[in-house]
Amino acid sequence: MATAKKAKAAPKAAAPKKVAAPAKAAKPVAKVVPKKAPVSKAAKAIARLSASIAKLTERKNKIAAEINALRDQRDALKAPPAAPAATATPAPAKKAAKAAAKK
Repeated sequence: MATAKKAKAAPKAAAPKKVAAPAKAAKPVAKVVPKKAPVSKAAKAIARLSASIAKLTERKNKIAAEINALRDQRDALKAPPAAPAATATPAPAKKAAKAAAKK
């Protein structure tokens, strides 16, 4: 009978292990993570291309502005400088003529 009691004691010991297993399974609790709106691969690609086009357009506009500034500088250098000097010359000539007439 002693052996029969030992056999009965063993299953009782196994029973609490089965109860402990479900307690471990309940432990992991999933964190609530807000889901992002699903975005298709095509939409992502379009967004990347749009950003690249915007950068290139900005560079193009800067280069065009530099070209226009250089053209203006070239035109200013090519312009005859006699026109501004001609307007300044008659005033002293008139003064000189009046001074000569008074003498």
